[in-house]
Amino acid sequence: MRSFLARPRGGWRLVLAAVLVTFCLALAAACNHSNNPTPADSAKTDTPRGPAPPRTSLPMPPVSAAHGPGGQPAASASAQSWTMLDGRRVRATEYKGKVLVLDFWATYCPPCREEVPHLVALQKRYGAQGLNVVGLNVGGDEDRPKVPGFVQEFKISYPLGYPDDALSATVFADTDAIPQTYVFDRNGRLVKRFVGYDSNAASALETAVQTALATKTGGD
Repeated sequence: MRSFLARPRGGWRLVLAAVLVTFCLALAAACNHSNNPTPADSAKTDTPRGPAPPRTSLPMPPVSAAHGPGGQPAASASAQSWTMLDGRRVRATEYKGKVLVLDFWATYCPPCREEVPHLVALQKRYGAQGLNVVGLNVGGDEDRPKVPGFVQEFKISYPLGYPDDALSATVFADTDAIPQTYVFDRNGRLVKRFVGYDSNAASALETAVQTALATKTGGD
């Protein structure tokens, strides 16, 4: 009898153990379901991720870029016009007989900030020889209120303005990188176009200015 009763006791132990295991598994499954949302829930709670950060409203100019001889779009810029900060309208043709350097920049542009002191130095060094540096801000409406502070920060001595739409379309026809700097000789002909600014561009820009200054009006 004892052995007979012993068997049922052992069998009930197995049954009880099985029940407990089943209960634990069910409980674990329920907990796991509550802690892991369905794909639909995940779409609501996860932060969207993409291959790249969203584009900013302002272009991010390269710290340095290739600079070369330019081409037709840059050359035609010499026939365009702009508006100075004081509202005065100016055409590039008014600089005939002088060397004109047009610089397209924005206050938020790191390489522009590197170039401006060099332009200030060039204007002081060669102004008496006929050099005229003109900075044209292309940062948009949000950037314009920052221009006066920018002038004070860098002690800009050359005139500033804003390009006409036609001039902007010509300058940025092939690239929207800034700064872009154009050197025109005394006859309004393009000497060199620079896209971006780095240490190499600094010396090349001064060389282009010297070349333009050496050109006589009506000559080669």
